[in-house]
Amino acid sequence: MSDKFSFLKHTHPFELLPDDTLTYLADALEEMEFNQTGIIYEQHKTKVDGLDIIVTGNYETYFYNSEGKKEAGSSLKPGDTYGAFSILLNKEKSIKTVSASKKTKIYRVPAATFKALCKEHDAFYQSFVTLFGKEMLNDAFANFVTRPTYDLDTLTFDRYFIGRMDSVNTRPIVSCERGTPAHEAAKLMEANKLSCLFITEGDTYIGYVTDILLRNKIIAARRDADTPVEAIMEGPIYRISREAYIYEAILMMFNHKIRYLIVEDHGQETGVISRSKLLSDQAQSPFVFIQSVRLAMSVDELKAKWAEVPEVVYNLLTRGVKSELANQIITNISDTIAQKVIEGVIDEIGPPPAKFVFMALGSEGRMEQTLKTDQDNAIIYEDKANEFRGKTRTYFLHFAELVSERLNHIGFVFCTGGLMAKNPKWTHSLSHWKRNYNEWIENPDPQSVMNFSTFFDCRMIYGEESLVKELQAHILQKLEDPGTYFFTQLATNALQYEPPLTFFRGIKTIEKDDQQVFNIKRSMTPIVDLVRVYALKHKILKTNTGERLSALRDQKVFTEEDYLELMQSYYYMMGMRLRYQARQIMNDHSEPHNYVSPGNLTKIEVVTLKAIFKVIENFQQGIKINFTRNLFG
Repeated sequence: MSDKFSFLKHTHPFELLPDDTLTYLADALEEMEFNQTGIIYEQHKTKVDGLDIIVTGNYETYFYNSEGKKEAGSSLKPGDTYGAFSILLNKEKSIKTVSASKKTKIYRVPAATFKALCKEHDAFYQSFVTLFGKEMLNDAFANFVTRPTYDLDTLTFDRYFIGRMDSVNTRPIVSCERGTPAHEAAKLMEANKLSCLFITEGDTYIGYVTDILLRNKIIAARRDADTPVEAIMEGPIYRISREAYIYEAILMMFNHKIRYLIVEDHGQETGVISRSKLLSDQAQSPFVFIQSVRLAMSVDELKAKWAEVPEVVYNLLTRGVKSELANQIITNISDTIAQKVIEGVIDEIGPPPAKFVFMALGSEGRMEQTLKTDQDNAIIYEDKANEFRGKTRTYFLHFAELVSERLNHIGFVFCTGGLMAKNPKWTHSLSHWKRNYNEWIENPDPQSVMNFSTFFDCRMIYGEESLVKELQAHILQKLEDPGTYFFTQLATNALQYEPPLTFFRGIKTIEKDDQQVFNIKRSMTPIVDLVRVYALKHKILKTNTGERLSALRDQKVFTEEDYLELMQSYYYMMGMRLRYQARQIMNDHSEPHNYVSPGNLTKIEVVTLKAIFKVIENFQQGIKINFTRNLFG
């Protein structure tokens, strides 16, 4: 028995090959040794002549990003291989940059021989395919594989999305005590050329005043210039770490409708940054577009802005920006549009007769909105005395009708299932909503469970958030003892869609418009439903799937491996779904849909999807065991 044969016999995946094939392969191996450390392959440039099997020494593999820095590095040790992905899926060009250490010895399987082995021995081939599919679930790896080249605009974009707050020039924090007269605060702001002054009580920041507040609350209101700043200050104070990404800071500002952030370094305040400063520094960023949406003056102008969103999203995704961020940007834009519409309706019909909250449900409630979007919303208003109930309800139903009509005109089409505030069934007082949830939890038939799942994914768009929080507190109390049947029904609902895998691990399709396709939205649904069940079981009120996964990992419900597999699987499909929808709108000038033809996918995408569908299958088995006590359904 030769040394090469013995080595292969005990090395995965060559151990899967029959002995006669191994004998032939051992004779075909080329033996090589590198006498000094150095780069042997450059990403997307160097041709890979064969599959390298490391015998002694090691390979260091990595990507160079747009700034020339190494990313997604890994070390290959004896028994590991390099080159399979490059040969099978990248036209024999090296996917990564590879450096061999001094005195590294390898056996090389010629490319033609390797491809022949893959063709003849499916288990051998599938071992590489499975490994590659798992690698593609890593965002850092996937971005470089699918985005090999850079242009000038991409470099500008990349610097924005990889930039952290420590690269931003902040201003010193200037403050005054809460009892300081307004005119003295104004002098302090003028002396320091500031538009924001922080208010302190002792060593604690308790609020802030801005030039706009001084104008509106002192001058316009004709108040005395000696009015103490505590009487006009606003809050709360928001902070961000200097290690955070720039885009996180801007999203925080938009989400909380604030103009200033205090920047911290390990808990110590280092300065303050304004939204206008960040946006002016990031002229290429999509957040400038969000700002333009906020400045829109009419429903038609909002409609025109929404029509531009597919191109914004497509540019983000093709530059390697994570689909989680693309979701957040779509959500932020759609929230802004809804808020502008709501404010316009209130200006038109007068102020509401009661406190209320306008909620988003479903994918919008989870902040996972795509470009194929309909309206899923509801209204909660505070309970009123008997004599005011009719008037209050009449106002909100009229209000909901106008808001819904305008959103439909903009491009957020009516929900075919009627899950909208304009439907009298979904606009009610807080006490009525509590009764709804009681009924759904206490009598969990399939329709009740469906309603509960939809309305559990709720999020405030406009109004009094305290109403949502009170409802959530009520739900948590009811979930203390919901009965075992409730979670069984929820789990059964989460199992109704299975990943589209055939018995032989192909992608199962249906016929649609003379094409074989699969529904990518339905393929993602099991992850959403699965994670929601676990979130409910463990009293997690977050609505976003990614945030729920993070919380489940933090509570040790999911392992780090579980968390990464589900996160990467979900957002890989989300990115694919958004790209396809954007192309349908931009290139085909058609309504976006969720059907994808495997024939239009690259080999890399097919391999990755198969790995994802297997991940989903495995987690559905966990649901069956943990919640239904039935492995088979």
